[in-house]
Amino acid sequence: MTRLHSLYDEFGQSPWIDNIRRDWLNDGTLADLVRQGIRGVTSNPSIFAKAFATSSAYDGLLAESDDRDAEAVFERLAVADVRDACDVLREVHDSSRADFASGTRRYCDGFVSLEVSPRLARDGAATVVAAKRLASEVDRDNLMIKIPATREGLPAIREVLGAGINVNVTLIFSLERYDEVLSAWMDGLELARAHGHDLSAIASVASFFVSRVDSAVDALLPKGDPRRGTTANAQVAGAYVTNRQRLASERARTLLADGAQVQRPLWASTSTKNPAYDDLLYVDPIVANETVNTMPDATLAGVLDHGVFAASRLLAKEDCHEAAARLEDLPATISLAAVTERLEIDGVQAFVDSYEELLATVSAKLEGSK
Repeated sequence: MTRLHSLYDEFGQSPWIDNIRRDWLNDGTLADLVRQGIRGVTSNPSIFAKAFATSSAYDGLLAESDDRDAEAVFERLAVADVRDACDVLREVHDSSRADFASGTRRYCDGFVSLEVSPRLARDGAATVVAAKRLASEVDRDNLMIKIPATREGLPAIREVLGAGINVNVTLIFSLERYDEVLSAWMDGLELARAHGHDLSAIASVASFFVSRVDSAVDALLPKGDPRRGTTANAQVAGAYVTNRQRLASERARTLLADGAQVQRPLWASTSTKNPAYDDLLYVDPIVANETVNTMPDATLAGVLDHGVFAASRLLAKEDCHEAAARLEDLPATISLAAVTERLEIDGVQAFVDSYEELLATVSAKLEGSK
């Protein structure tokens, strides 16, 4: 038993790994992480860009390709990676399906996420087409398609869920947008029900980005201000309060009674950016039932070594509300709405930039393999 097993068994939070690499699939690293308690995998353009740039595991596959369309080649390799990762997580998924069917848990686990092209972040219709195509190509029921929570993405989230496809809603930075995501989730399940889909087979998480909020707000606070390093987790507490309230609504209760899984908040961007902060600042204090924390490698290693979960501010309702109220302590000169809007814009652009970098790397390796 590891601390990851304790996190899930005792506290109801699923630890996922925010990384995917072909060499991890080849050498058994991912399978070993699953044995240690990892229950899901997330990927994004930045992760794939790093994997392609730093690993030779793709070189042989690229050399064998007759196609010189970098985007098409990358997509085929990413689909293969995600499909194989889904197979590694199969036992976790099947076990969680049994727990869900018995009523032990209100959700399933064992998912691997694949993001639609960041180029489509402002094109909802194209996002729907891409999501359906990728889901068909991976062809695994423990796949989640990642769709950004832009204004244009919200209708796409509804349509993709309505088609019976699992969705990881990503790049959520504000409580207001998260509330809209919960509405889109319920819209999507109602559409799926109208289309005759089995609601129990449709899973969703909502990825709320954490540490970047502190990085942005801290820069607006004076040095030494005690409010530094507190805004992100206060927002997380607010998001969890919102989640509990919306899931208790009559609309949500009706969907759950019809067999739906709950949509869980997923805490993303949980590495500590400021070296002065505790390395598990965005893990230990935000442990809660029916949530996910997806961790990069170093954060995961820290949790395995010294994670302590019982002091989380989200375990008791009163503590959670008190933690959320810390948002009211921000000075009037700081507009959290403006900060989070900028973070969304920058987050989308960062993924686009990583995607273009990735395609340039793939293109160069294709040219070098001639």
